Amino acid sequence: MFKRLKPQYFKLRKALANGQRFVDIVRKDGVTIVEGCVIDKRVVFGTEPYLITIGNHVRITQGVKFITHDGGLWVPREMGLVDKKADKFGRIVIGDNVNIGWNAILLPGVCIGNNVIVAAGAVVTKDVPDNSVVAGVPAKVIESVEEYTKKNLGKIVLTKGLSEEEKRNIILKNK
Repeated sequence: MFKRLKPQYFKLRKALANGQRFVDIVRKDGVTIVEGCVIDKRVVFGTEPYLITIGNHVRITQGVKFITHDGGLWVPREMGLVDKKADKFGRIVIGDNVNIGWNAILLPGVCIGNNVIVAAGAVVTKDVPDNSVVAGVPAKVIESVEEYTKKNLGKIVLTKGLSEEEKRNIILKNK
């Protein structure tokens, strides 16, 4: 009986977890995670989580998908171009101090460098160099983190550590 319910149990356990507890569960699933990471519980780690390595101080937001296998081989298998048992896998490695925006997709075999911002909705198909901001489908380097910071300096609002009400007032005042 437990064998049949086991997949549902693990899904429910993940759904109810949050914060560090979720990170601990994901580690047990096989994802290598260093320290200081924030991972939204609606992130999908795919069917081979043991192929994923996440560095220090990484934030992974809602809806991000790690795809460690190439499902496209379905077609060549059916056409007889490759063996019926053929599969293709690739590691995904995330460096230190990385922010991955909402609904980004990371494909097999990519390495994201250190100090990188991956924009919301980006589809990462190739390695991303250190100190880069990438966006688009497929993701391309659009600027350096330094350029991004300079461009946004006038828009920065200091809200960390404030209550929701204080934060709201400051944001509305600076609008």
